[in-house]
Amino acid sequence: MKKSKNKSLFILMFALALGSACKSRQYSRNNKQIEKNAKKENPSPISYTTVSYIDAFKGIAIEEMNKYGIPASITLAQGILESGSGASDLAKYANNHFGIKCTSDWKGKAYYKDDDQRDDCFRVYKDPRESYKDHSEFLKRKRYAALFELDKNDYRNWAIGLKNAGYATNPKYPDLLINLIEKYQLFQYDQSESEREKLAREDKVFKEINANIPNEKKLYTPVNVAPKDPPSSLEGGKYHVVQAGETLYRISQLYKISVDDLKALNQLSDNNIKVGQRLVVVK
Repeated sequence: MKKSKNKSLFILMFALALGSACKSRQYSRNNKQIEKNAKKENPSPISYTTVSYIDAFKGIAIEEMNKYGIPASITLAQGILESGSGASDLAKYANNHFGIKCTSDWKGKAYYKDDDQRDDCFRVYKDPRESYKDHSEFLKRKRYAALFELDKNDYRNWAIGLKNAGYATNPKYPDLLINLIEKYQLFQYDQSESEREKLAREDKVFKEINANIPNEKKLYTPVNVAPKDPPSSLEGGKYHVVQAGETLYRISQLYKISVDDLKALNQLSDNNIKVGQRLVVVK
């Protein structure tokens, strides 16, 4: 009896490992295609120094500051830090300078790399400017709302506020940003505003933040696979085999199907599923 249990456990573990390996190969093929396209579109990519990176992106950072009040110095410092001054694979191939991940509403392509989890899904942008604009959109939510009450040249409190609001887990994150800002004098790109200008800006931004609140989960919760890139390796063309750690909600995100539809297709009375279970995911 014990041998039979051990054999079943071994088979299950082997199946899980095989499934994980298949997904990793699929993501690797996806990334190679993204990299190929990037090299085709830009056969002679720019190799930035930190100084040339600042010069290249200070314009869009200032534009976004004037729209929403995020100090240009903060945006540039985050770009330098997150992308390695444009040298990271995410920046080079995906034009993603801030490490923003895929969410269920993302309509673009994806690039997969290890981060919080293995093969996390990151957004691919057509050009770096889109990444800078999306960075502003990412911050326009309830958890960061208090930051928009700060002056748009108050980079110190913005740096501290980002950490306190949960943007980064590194306790030294504010110091890292402030040190970059002061080392490269990024504060020169920040601009003051009159009280009237500030009130008008705050009114605009808070209206947008409030409008986003009902959809924050959809807008900001990362998903494992980009909605446009559902897994292609379905068993029998319509079955998903449940992997360790998966939930009905996560599986629903993978295949763009509601939890209720999943339950109906599989005659489930509740949300309980088990590893190795086959679920119909195609109507």
